[in-house]
Parts: sequence; C-alpha cells; structure tokens
Amino acid sequence: MECAVESTRQLALLEKYQTLLSRTQRMLALARDADWAALIDQESHYVVQVEQLIQLDAELQLDTDGRDRKARLLEQILENDLEIRQHLMERREELGNLIGATQRQRNLRRTYGVVEQATATPADMRFTKRSP
Repeated sequence: MECAVESTRQLALLEKYQTLLSRTQRMLALARDADWAALIDQESHYVVQVEQLIQLDAELQLDTDGRDRKARLLEQILENDLEIRQHLMERREELGNLIGATQRQRNLRRTYGVVEQATATPADMRFTKRSP
C-alpha cells in the first residue's frame, strides 16, 4: 500500500512539472506576441508554481524513471525560460531606446524652446523701443 501511495505522490509531482512546462509554453507564446501585460500576469502564477514545486520536491525522492522524466521536463522549461528572457531583453533595449529618444526631444525643447518663443513674437515688437 505504501508503494502505491509513493507512486501516486511521484506522479503528482511530475504532473506539477508538466503543468509548469505548459505555463512556460504559454509565457513564451505571449513573449513572441509581445503581449507584455499578459506575460507579467502569467509570471506571477509561474513564481507561485515554482515555490510549490520546491516544497514538494524537497519532500519526495523520485525513482530513476521519475528523475529522468523530471530532467526532460526541466530541460524544456529552461529552454522556454531562456527564449522568454531573450524576448524580454530585446523589449528592455527597445524601451531604453524610446526613453533615450524622449529625453533627447525634451532636451531639445528645453534648449530651443526659448528660441521658438522669441521668433514667435511679431517683428515690429522686437524692434520697437520700449519705455523704461
């Protein structure tokens, strides 16, 4: 009876790894589609799943077949994670470029904004003598 319980627990643990793999596949699809808001939402669930797996994994020793399956699942999870990170790094670079362009525009407006205001005054007002 104890062996059946242990086998059931192992299957449950491996199923959690399979569920985690499915989540990383969804996250990868979101990263490829540049759906950043949905990706962030999925990532919060991912973190919770990983924490649960850490606890379960510490409590249970897998047999040889279970360890082999776990290794294959982890390899796929890590491959997905790597590609997700690559997409995120590309997005970070894109955002950095946008921030840089915005800062340059702001600096140009600060520098040349005064000139625009000066040239916007009518010519006769620029050359008219003002009373002290």
